[in-house]
Amino acid sequence: MTVPSYTDVTSIPRIEHREAMQIAAVENGKFAAALRALREGDWTKPTACQLWDVHAVAAHIVGSAAGQASPVEFVRQIRKGKPLVAEIGGQYWWDGMNEVHVRERSTNSPDELIAEWDAIAPKALKSRTTLPRPIAKLPLLGLPAPVGRQTVAYLFDVGFTRDVWMHRVDIARAAGTELDIDAEHDGRLVADIVAEWAGTHGLPFTLDLTGPAGGSYRSGHGGESLEIDAVEFCSILSGRGEATGLLTNPLPL
Repeated sequence: MTVPSYTDVTSIPRIEHREAMQIAAVENGKFAAALRALREGDWTKPTACQLWDVHAVAAHIVGSAAGQASPVEFVRQIRKGKPLVAEIGGQYWWDGMNEVHVRERSTNSPDELIAEWDAIAPKALKSRTTLPRPIAKLPLLGLPAPVGRQTVAYLFDVGFTRDVWMHRVDIARAAGTELDIDAEHDGRLVADIVAEWAGTHGLPFTLDLTGPAGGSYRSGHGGESLEIDAVEFCSILSGRGEATGLLTNPLPL
């Protein structure tokens, strides 16, 4: 029996801006491929996101990219979404913003959504890449616990990419299509999530994540021992699925 070699979570290098943009470019391509893999009947299938089918999830991601590509569009979406927060039973301003993405594209065909993604994703990536670093460093984001106060870079460097990645998982699971997961890209995203998650709760653990994006991680000494698929681990942390033990410590994705 091979004993796994554990990586101390404190030694995991966090994803910084330059690497983040490289990862975002790869994820954008994977998302485009995931949309093209959908069959006609897949677009109306329900997802793990309450009230959203596959079409709505795709519309949200496309609409989000449109906001990233243009500050004017980003502000417009926020303003239009604010009145919708209470209407949909949301908690945060971005709940209304996300609803704008979905409603404004509710009648778009799958081909139209794919075409818009192909056109807007490179513009969104360019905008994120060239975001002035003084602005990126501003601690303007008040996010839910346990994340709390964060800089603009938290959202523009890794937050938006995690959102695309997690929703790509949602789409593939709902449609029953193949989920493109590999160690270099997806494994790097998962490792970064593990490092942040460990820092939010500070409890000791050993964690064996299985699958292509997996790895073995340790924090402190003793504590709970977990073995779970890497993608499922991230899904549970994000509120998708039933959490037990240490996994009840969430990390919004």
